Order: sequence, then structure tokens, then C-alpha cells
Amino acid sequence: MSFARVAIIGLGLLGGSIGLAVRESLAGCTTTGFDADPDVRRRAGVRGLVSRVCDSAAEAVADAELVIFCVPVGAMEQAAREIADVLPTDAIVSDVGSSKAAVGEALKKALPGATVIPAHPVAGTERSGPDAGFAHLFRQRWCILTPVEGTDPAALARLSAFWEALGAKVELMDAAHHDLVLAVTSHIPHLIAYTIVGTASDLEGVTRSEVIKYSAGGFRDFTRIAASDPTMWRDVFLTNREAVLEMLGRFTEDLTALQRAIRERNGDALFDLFTRTRDIRRSIVEQGQDDARPDFGRGDHDG
Repeated sequence: MSFARVAIIGLGLLGGSIGLAVRESLAGCTTTGFDADPDVRRRAGVRGLVSRVCDSAAEAVADAELVIFCVPVGAMEQAAREIADVLPTDAIVSDVGSSKAAVGEALKKALPGATVIPAHPVAGTERSGPDAGFAHLFRQRWCILTPVEGTDPAALARLSAFWEALGAKVELMDAAHHDLVLAVTSHIPHLIAYTIVGTASDLEGVTRSEVIKYSAGGFRDFTRIAASDPTMWRDVFLTNREAVLEMLGRFTEDLTALQRAIRERNGDALFDLFTRTRDIRRSIVEQGQDDARPDFGRGDHDG
């Protein structure tokens, strides 16, 4: 079920973490890696993110059994085209992108006839680049696979086993449904974070130094999310445009209702909303998807 040779295209947070996790958890598996940025390749070599850092994507995938694209979703098709002529016919192709319908179409278009199984490990930090990765990033986190109808069951089982070996919990999901779910749980929260931090920065009568100096816990959490890689998130919003706009419309309606409750001094409505959202927070902690310790345990983070 395991892979002997894995190629990782893109050696930032996720690609680097995959390489480190493979080294720690899959004895006998050799990893090759490539990144378009020569400085990233150099750092990847210094940190030992993969067994061998290659000078081209074609070199990295030459004899790979599994190829994982860890590039921004907007660059996925072009990155796949660069290996189309050398991809082994029996290799499984996957990715780590946060939007799945568009990525699946891009990979299929660039690699016709290849076994493509899109994936999304729901894990990460606000950090990016080759120094951000760590081997335990995927432990007890979900990895969602979005196979299309007719996907080879054996290939799907092998990819599932790979992610489980890295510590992830695997879930299968339709790509369109994935994009809707992630629009709610990830994409809209990032959009809100970028917006509120930008609003605070632009406020007249409030200096940037005051915003930074008097940041309370809530705003600090927004800035943590808003520090995420801008290229990656630009591409996520463009490739998952329809689902994001649908959820943004729902959010706007709920925000309007909240404005009305405040304007009308409707304390009961506010209390009911805050009680319901607190219960959701408790459920997330109970399922192990976050930490109930003060500051969410971030002071103890090993990343």
C-alpha cells in the first residue's frame, strides 16, 4: 500500500511538512522535491525537507509513484504541464489545494489520462516558506480526498493510506461539496480577517501605532489569520469564487440581522446568538480540532 518514491512540487509550509513527515513516518520512502524559487530550493536542501532537491520538476517526478503539487491553486495547471511529458504512466497525481473543483479540472486538463486524486489536508499555520514546515503538521487533522467517479479504488486506497501514515484522518467528499464547506470554515473567515485588519489600518483618527499597541485578543487572532500567504489566498478566492460568494451572501444577511439587533437593543437576540456560537466552539475543542488551553495552546506549538 505504501509508496517507495514520492515527488513534491512546491517546498513551502505544506510541501516541506509532507517531506519531513514522510522521513519520520515512512521508512524506506525516498522523496524528491522541486520549487521554482532557487532560494527555496537552497533552504529545502539545508533543512533536509526531501531526500533530494532537484533542479527541475521533470527531474523530480521522473520515477515517482506519487506526485503531490504543493503550489498555489492558480499555478496548479502550469506546474502540471511542466511534467506532462515525463510523468510515469502508473503514477498517482495529487495536490494540497484549498479549493478542489477547479484544481481537479486543472490537473485533468494538464495531465490527460493520468490518475488524479485531488486532496486537501486541512492543516496549516499563518507561516509560509521552506522554514515553516514541521513533521507533525498533519497529526489528527483531516485530509479530504475528492476522487471523481471511476477513480481506481486501489489508487484511492494507497493515497488514503499515505495520509493516514502521516497522522491524518482521511475523509472522502465530492469536490463541489468540499468547496462549499471550506468556504464556510476557512475561506470566509480569512476574508473577514483580511477585511477587519485592513479596516483598522485605514481608520482616520486612529493611528497604526495605536492599533498595534492596544490590540486585544480578538484582533490579534484576526491578524494571525491575515498574515497568511497572500498569493495562496488570492488564488483560493478566485478559484472557489462561486462558493465563496454564496457563503458571503449568507454572512451578509446574518450581519445585517446582527446590526438590527444592536440598533433595536435586542439583548435576547444577541445572547441567543452568542450562546449558540459558544456551543460550536466547545464542539470543535471536543473533537480535537483546537486546544482549550489559554491562548489556544499556541505557546506550546512546535511549528
